Amino acid sequence: MVHQIRSFNLLGSIAVVNFPKGVKSKEKKAFAQKIIRENKSVKTVLEKSRSFKGRLRKMQTKYVLGVKTKEVLYKENGCVFRFNLDTTYFSPRLSGERKEIASLIKKNEEVLVMFAGVAPYSIVIAKNSNSKKVYSNEINREANRYAKLNVDLNNVKNRIELVSGDIKRVSLNLKKQNKKFDVIVMPRPQLKDSFLKQAFLLSKKGTIIYYYDFCKQDEIGVIKEKIEKQAKEAKIKVKIKNVKSAGEIAPYKIRVRFDLEII
Repeated sequence: MVHQIRSFNLLGSIAVVNFPKGVKSKEKKAFAQKIIRENKSVKTVLEKSRSFKGRLRKMQTKYVLGVKTKEVLYKENGCVFRFNLDTTYFSPRLSGERKEIASLIKKNEEVLVMFAGVAPYSIVIAKNSNSKKVYSNEINREANRYAKLNVDLNNVKNRIELVSGDIKRVSLNLKKQNKKFDVIVMPRPQLKDSFLKQAFLLSKKGTIIYYYDFCKQDEIGVIKEKIEKQAKEAKIKVKIKNVKSAGEIAPYKIRVRFDLEII
């Protein structure tokens, strides 16, 4: 059975394996030993027991072999991130997206990152752009704890403001302060609500919104219609500047990024 398992996800010193059904514990340990033997950086092997769970997108893992920990130190784009695999959400697959978004930020722009998690987008932008300030919003308390740690680890305390809590409440508070952003990044989890209403509330003419959604490959038009409908409801004029696939998340299902400009 072990020969059927060909891949695993590597996050820092932790390898996460999605074992097929029916693999016995002895076989899992044998495969884990093989991973540790062939990959000197791997100290821990975990089993992904199910897909991401709940609104806060938490992954469930089980210990298989090695050092007993679920805390990772992960490096990308000249930044380091510490987080717990089971209590926070982090996608290494979005490393290229984070780098690209950072490259698109202009000098002295103020940026809002919604659904910021342990702050990968916020920190990559702060370290790899000439942005004036990055506001980083997240609802998960554990993710916010790690975000604070990561801001310190990357020496960007003077460039990032952590704004914890539900974006629906946070957006109203920022609106009261007459806060408008030059760029809004929305790496949304798979939620029913688009949260575009909150983004539009904090936009001005010229604001660029990087909006992520999920759909089947032939349903991009449906998302486009949703964006246009919600913009009309908010009495906002939006131009869709670019649409790109940001990776496959399941067979025939993709994460898609819409680059919007308020006109």
